[in-house]
Amino acid sequence: MSAPQLPAEPEAGRRSRLVFLIPLLLFGGLALLFLIGLYQGDASKVPSALIGKPAPAITLAPLEGLQRDGRPVPSFGMDDLRGRGTIVNVFASWCAPCRVEHPFLVALSEAPAVKAGRVALLGMNYKDEPENARRFLGALGNPFSAVGTDSAGRAAIEWGVYGVPETFVIGPDGRILEKHVGPIDGAAASRLLARATAGK
Repeated sequence: MSAPQLPAEPEAGRRSRLVFLIPLLLFGGLALLFLIGLYQGDASKVPSALIGKPAPAITLAPLEGLQRDGRPVPSFGMDDLRGRGTIVNVFASWCAPCRVEHPFLVALSEAPAVKAGRVALLGMNYKDEPENARRFLGALGNPFSAVGTDSAGRAAIEWGVYGVPETFVIGPDGRILEKHVGPIDGAAASRLLARATAGK
């Protein structure tokens, strides 16, 4: 006695299964393209609409109580972003990657071009409590010649900051030359310094 035959799947049933699979296949293809792009590109070099454009105007208050060599550390404004190459680092005491990159910023502050004043190294303290920021810089060292506070995060929004840390290179004409997202390491510090020194 032969086994009972199952009825053939209706044509409509096969079509509905295909319609269900098409969105899954499209999603899988897009996810694969995204992953390929993520691993092939340098995530630290995020394209920014501000590259090549003047740095957005900022007015930042100094970090209250921060001193260097017995004198208050000033803030910085638009005039400080012109006339020489400038590196602006956006940091916060509550940011774990900021602690990872900090020794490289301290080393950067000892570079001959920075020590001689040909390149300025400035800090933008993002959404931080003043006492926490002072403690952070006191414990790890203050590499910055000027530190401005962005307690509300408005300046960072204007600059297109995604999160901290981020580092910008500004040319002598006040235009943004490069943006580095995430903590810098020795190679990134050298690259940013070279770009700031060249000024283009």
